[in-house]
Amino acid sequence: MSLQRNRPRTAMGLFGKSKPPDPKLQCQEWCKKIRKEGYAMERQINGIKREEQKVTRSIKDAAKRGDKDVCRVLAKEVVASRKAVKRLYTAKANLSSVELQIRQQASQLRVAGSLQQSTEVMKAMQQLVKLPELQKTMADMSKEMMKAGIIEEMMEDAMENLEEEEELEDDVQAEVDKILTELTTDKIKAAPKLPEAGSVDLVEPPEEVEEEEKEDEAEEEIEEMQSRLQALRS
Repeated sequence: MSLQRNRPRTAMGLFGKSKPPDPKLQCQEWCKKIRKEGYAMERQINGIKREEQKVTRSIKDAAKRGDKDVCRVLAKEVVASRKAVKRLYTAKANLSSVELQIRQQASQLRVAGSLQQSTEVMKAMQQLVKLPELQKTMADMSKEMMKAGIIEEMMEDAMENLEEEEELEDDVQAEVDKILTELTTDKIKAAPKLPEAGSVDLVEPPEEVEEEEKEDEAEEEIEEMQSRLQALRS
């Protein structure tokens, strides 16, 4: 009896392959992670936008004071924040694309019998895995998807965090000028001493200043004549 109880397990029991994960459960877990990352990105986008609003108010205040250096520094911050928001929106679109493809595959499991390879998911994952905010989660998910057969093995350089190429200085300067024009147009009259050599002109042209002065003088003369006429009538 004791020999039977202590009988060693078969090789199959000791070294047999573990049961593969359920594809449907895998899809549900992936979708859950994707939605979680999407919510985090939305919060990040809203936070960046709130900070941008503060910076734009500071630019307008600096324009009123005629502080051109502060305006330019703050305008660069606005350019950077808008670029970050655009990048995050692109990432959210890729996340939504991956989730949609996974849901479609999950709904077709009974017919297909297994998860199918998807070039759309492959392309989206290659972009998502480059983002610092998503790199860890997307890298782990990519490995799981490769085992499940949804995507092929990605190149090593795609799995690395690739920093975005720096924009050319001229391109940055053009964006800064655009922001300054956008935010200081209604502050021009309040900042007559805000020149910017070789860039956006934030100062009211001398001809327009002279025209306004002439109009003010004409209005004063009209008011004076009306006062005299009223005095004569009385």
